[in-house]
Amino acid sequence: MDKMLRQSLKESKIHGEDLLPFGAYSYAYGPGEHVVDCHWHVEAELFYVLEGEVLFQIDTDYFPVKAGEAVFIDGGDIHAGLPLGDDGCRFFALVFDMNLLASVQYDAIQERIVLPLQERKATFPRHIQGTSEAGQRLLQHISGIESCCSALKPGYEAAVKGHLFLMLHEIAAGGSACNRSISNTGSSAKIDRLKTVLLFIQQNYGRPIRLAELAGLIPMSEGQFCRFFKSMTRQTPTDYINSYRIRQAVELLRNEDRKISDIALEVGFDNISYFIRVFRKTMKCSPSEFRKGAEVQELKAAASLRHNNRVCSKLPLT
Repeated sequence: MDKMLRQSLKESKIHGEDLLPFGAYSYAYGPGEHVVDCHWHVEAELFYVLEGEVLFQIDTDYFPVKAGEAVFIDGGDIHAGLPLGDDGCRFFALVFDMNLLASVQYDAIQERIVLPLQERKATFPRHIQGTSEAGQRLLQHISGIESCCSALKPGYEAAVKGHLFLMLHEIAAGGSACNRSISNTGSSAKIDRLKTVLLFIQQNYGRPIRLAELAGLIPMSEGQFCRFFKSMTRQTPTDYINSYRIRQAVELLRNEDRKISDIALEVGFDNISYFIRVFRKTMKCSPSEFRKGAEVQELKAAASLRHNNRVCSKLPLT
């Protein structure tokens, strides 16, 4: 795939920072709610289901992931999470730059462990289950990472990094490392086609997008394109476009000074009533209700941060 195309398609969200190259996230979704739309990022990711069940997609593979199971996503893989079951789901995600594990100087760890992981020659199992002792040990480390990121005790960053290194030890010692450096040519062609379409949607979501435009990118007939797109994403083109537009609106709604009607127009909805209807279907609340809820969460987060700072300031010096 063209380098410029891949770079433009990747998720724009920044995970962590230079000094702490990982982001930790917790999400909860109700029954039938779309979990994660198709996207990719250069960082690797651990996706850990805490409650419920998710139908997970990585490139062209689909598999159910139950509570207590996890998924490892290599950097650059297209992935998505789809609703499964009647109970909704809750999950934790750790998105990290591989440089988090890199050695300061080139050493045996870098050569034998980290470099093969970066090159996908010795990476984690894709679907991590507790059906074996090796899988159980990996899941214990992932659970430990989730606990560290939830508690945020001083030094948790070292614990996260330590758990990841111990997971690398587990797959090396147990011979369960996977080689995913060789890709299937047929699947790669489908993925490249999908990325071409997703890129176009991301660049043009603020204006009306015709089905004929999307079909012409591949090219296919409109009927063929609809079948292809749904087989790859489990969504119709219209549903995916609306979902992407709503995700952009969610970020804009955090700015209290922006009018909801202006936001609707900016993300590609020319009818405010339709925007509110689609937003409610996707987010299970109206845009104004979401904005109020976001304000409450931000106030709680700020209060929690102030509390943690006070607690840390009282800790004895060592």
